[in-house]
Amino acid sequence: MKQALIENPAGIVSKKLLQHSRKRSHSGDAWAGFFFTAPMLITTTILTIIPILLSGIISFTDWNFISGLDSIKSVGFENYQKLFHDENFIQSMKNNIALMAVVPVSLFLSLVLAVLINKATYFKTFFKVVYFMPFISSFVAVAVLWRVLFHPTNGPINGFLKSIGIDSPPLWLADTHYALLSVMIIMVWSSLGFNMIIFMAGLQNIPKDLYEAADIDGASPIRQFFSITLQMLSPTTFFLLITGLVASFKAFDLIMILTNGGPAGSTSVIVFYLYETAFINLKSGYASAMGIVLLLFILVITLIQWVGQKKWVNY
Repeated sequence: MKQALIENPAGIVSKKLLQHSRKRSHSGDAWAGFFFTAPMLITTTILTIIPILLSGIISFTDWNFISGLDSIKSVGFENYQKLFHDENFIQSMKNNIALMAVVPVSLFLSLVLAVLINKATYFKTFFKVVYFMPFISSFVAVAVLWRVLFHPTNGPINGFLKSIGIDSPPLWLADTHYALLSVMIIMVWSSLGFNMIIFMAGLQNIPKDLYEAADIDGASPIRQFFSITLQMLSPTTFFLLITGLVASFKAFDLIMILTNGGPAGSTSVIVFYLYETAFINLKSGYASAMGIVLLLFILVITLIQWVGQKKWVNY
């Protein structure tokens, strides 16, 4: 071996050149990848990571952002102690937890619609557009429409209920017992289209061979749905579950336009209460503490889902 290397030194040089060129190629690929991801990394750092860190610092202070930096006063954990004795915050947290029920209901209805439309022969595109329109429509227009529909005296919904014999239908958005339910109905309706489109994309990726084999084995359509469709759509369901739960905790615009947190705080959520505290009551430190608690709550829920998905998600 040594004799061969002595007799062929050019082979050693070419091998070193090849290794050097590979290193340069890997280094160039790394720099190219960093170049393409740099804009997103920079914007995420400036617009997300740094504000979160600053909010965490401000949460330990009693500060009004209008009065400037000179008025910052450290209060330690006082803001966090107040939160868990604040009835408005506790009510907002309960409302947020209730809004989480929107996600499984929306996923179930979206999956049913996706399966039915995917098997349809005609008007597939028409139904996709019809169900997707609420998702891309302006929330202001959607809120105004549903305010008319839910009107307690002249609304079409109560008009229909009276026509079928219900003498005292709910007041919906004006009733503390039905206001949050009304908001949840609107959220389910507006999210159906997006979830349905994502489910339909997942259905297109399921191999047809699986259904043909199931037909040969004599499996019924219901058995095929639970054994094939649901199993193959589990990654899609997991994605929509995480994004849906996070979106339910960020609900703000619909509540702001529809009820403004009322009546009597029955539809107030953490983001809305945070907005009132920071920009109306001008308590920036207290509002920052709410934001940090909400962030930690979402992280815990996401972590639980991430650990639990190992038992039911099939990749």
